[in-house]
Amino acid sequence: LMFVFEDIIKIDDRGIQTLLKEVDNGKLLLALKTANEQIREKIFKNLSQRAAQMLKEDLENMGPARLSDVETAQQEVVN
Repeated sequence: LMFVFEDIIKIDDRGIQTLLKEVDNGKLLLALKTANEQIREKIFKNLSQRAAQMLKEDLENMGPARLSDVETAQQEVVN
């Protein structure tokens, strides 16, 4: 079975923290562009308050992105 981006919700907090250390912030930002609120909150709660706030602001200020770019970023996060 393939692991898909939405499966991130099933990872425990320690696993999310490890993932966040390994993933480039730009890729994470792009991957979260179309992510549902559950996934976003799981990511935000595993960041420091300041880092979470900055990521939220970056998401709000981010312009449109091609869906293919978002899907590619999500796949890279999963890998």
